[in-house]
Amino acid sequence: MGGNNGRGMTVIPNLGAFRDRAPSKCGANRVSEGRVIMSLATSGKSENALGSARTSLTRLAAWIDDRGISFRVISIGMIVMLLWAGSYKMTAPGAEGIVPLVSHSPLIWWHFKLFGPYIGADIIGLTEIAAAILFIVGYLRPTAGIVAGLITIVMFFVTSTMVMTTPGAIIAVPGIRHMRYMSFLGLFLFKDVISLGVSFYLISYFGRKAIGAENKG
Repeated sequence: MGGNNGRGMTVIPNLGAFRDRAPSKCGANRVSEGRVIMSLATSGKSENALGSARTSLTRLAAWIDDRGISFRVISIGMIVMLLWAGSYKMTAPGAEGIVPLVSHSPLIWWHFKLFGPYIGADIIGLTEIAAAILFIVGYLRPTAGIVAGLITIVMFFVTSTMVMTTPGAIIAVPGIRHMRYMSFLGLFLFKDVISLGVSFYLISYFGRKAIGAENKG
C-alpha cells in the first residue's frame, strides 16, 4: 500500500484526500433519491396514500383523491350552476322570482330599491356569470379561481341568511306542535350553505395551486 521515500521510511498515502477528491457513488445516489422524494412530495399526488391503504374502502377513497375527482365534480357543478342561475336571473321570470328573497333580506334589501328589480337582477346574474368565468380561468390561472371563490363566498353568505328572513321558508305543519320545518323554498335556500362551504374549498384548492406556481417561478 505505501511507498519508500528513499530514507527507509514507508510513506502511507493520505486516504482522506482521495475520499475528498473522488465523488461518492453512494452520496450521489442519496442526492438522486432525495430529489425523487422531493418531487413526489410536491407533486400533489396521493400515491403514498393509495399504496398504504389497507381496505377496499380506503383504497377507493385514495383512488378518488389521487385523480382529483372531487375537485372536478365540485368545480364543474359550481360553474354550471352559476352560469345557469345567472342567465335565468336576467330574464323577467327570474328577476320577479327573487323579489321576495331580496326585499326581505336585511343585508341586500336596498339593492332593488336602488336599481329596481330587473336591472338589480341583471347585476346579480352578471356577477354569477363573471364568477363562473373566473373559475374556468382558474384552471389555467389559479389566482382567478381564488377571486371567483371570494365573490361566491359573499354571494352565498347573503343568500344562506335568507332562510331565516324569507316568508314561507320556515313553516309549521298542521297537527305537529312546537316544531318548524323548512319548506321547499327553505331547502332551496339552505343549499347555499353547502355552496358557501364549496366556495371555501375551491379557494383552498386554487390557493395551493397558486402557491405551487409561485414557488416554481
